[in-house]
Amino acid sequence: MDIQGVVAEGFEPVRDAFVRNFEVLGDRGAAVAVYRDGRKVVDLWGGTKDADGTEPWTVDTAQIVRSATKGVAAAVPLLLHQRGLMDLDAPVGSYWPEFKTGGKERILVRDVLAHRAGIPALDRGLTAAEAADGVSGARAVAAQQPYWEPGTEHGYHAQTYSWLLSELVLRATGRTLGCVLAEEIAEPLGLEFWIGLPEAEAHRVGRVAPVEPPESAGMLRTRPRRNVSEAYADPDSLTRRAFAAIDPLPDENDPAYRAAELPASNGIGTARALARFYGATIGVVEDGARIFTTATTALAAREHSAGPDRVLVVNTRFGAGYMLHGPASPLLSPASFGHPGRGGSLGFADPEAGIGFGYVTNALAKSVTADPRAQALVRALKSALSAL
Repeated sequence: MDIQGVVAEGFEPVRDAFVRNFEVLGDRGAAVAVYRDGRKVVDLWGGTKDADGTEPWTVDTAQIVRSATKGVAAAVPLLLHQRGLMDLDAPVGSYWPEFKTGGKERILVRDVLAHRAGIPALDRGLTAAEAADGVSGARAVAAQQPYWEPGTEHGYHAQTYSWLLSELVLRATGRTLGCVLAEEIAEPLGLEFWIGLPEAEAHRVGRVAPVEPPESAGMLRTRPRRNVSEAYADPDSLTRRAFAAIDPLPDENDPAYRAAELPASNGIGTARALARFYGATIGVVEDGARIFTTATTALAAREHSAGPDRVLVVNTRFGAGYMLHGPASPLLSPASFGHPGRGGSLGFADPEAGIGFGYVTNALAKSVTADPRAQALVRALKSALSAL
């Protein structure tokens, strides 16, 4: 495998793990990047731009990162909160009056970020066109009755997170979330990351495809627990209904889907952008740029939800918009916060180690929160840090 890029001295184990992902774990095209204390120490890529093609992945290849989008999107309301433009303890309905129906009057902005709003699914799934039109999703979640008493439990809002967060930001600022992200975060930081892909950048983005792991990748064939398997198999379960809030599932290679703004699922970017983004949530990166104050970083990493997840059917932990380290989504340490993407991608920060991490792939496996390829890279990073 021809791996391109650079690795700082001491971080060679990450390169070794990245190579092994191709040789053993079924990667086809991927990239990994790491920032430490604001400095880029890993920036690697390899394989093909398209999961089913032959054109090589290059330095500027970008990919859809699915739910890893959520962690980047969450920075928008937190930045607004940091600037005094959004109150996390205010009812959602104070920004969005139409939302105050069906028992949702007391849902707080904080509940949305921590997956405690009780609206992980819809009574009727939206078509891909409705999901992307900027109107139908907000109307649907505003009309939806909660599946549990908001604020009392948590469950992963796999798709509805898009419309909840989008409409909140739109009502608070008059701008779309993708626009705020581009103007207030991505452009100042020089991030190659978009929620709502501009047509001018479409040529950089590779095609994703589902993959079956090779026979040699036994760890990818580990069976999930029976209750988890049953939840995903049952069309009436809250698990299946949450992931089917867009029904049928959209074509993630469709230019129209990529151009839409879906902060839960269709962010597109490079591993370098994810790593730099997370580095800037915990401190200053390279040229003096940062996103969060120390107080906002602590808010992102503070546990808001923990325990049985009504949707994922495992124990999960969430901060304000970020998944936290735990058995369902192991990160670098208990201090880490970030977000995985179903199928492989991962981005996170670790304030104690000074780490910003990003991994993107075009080979979409069946993993949900703990892909073996991403986990192999995290373990290698931990090993490298312990040896420094």
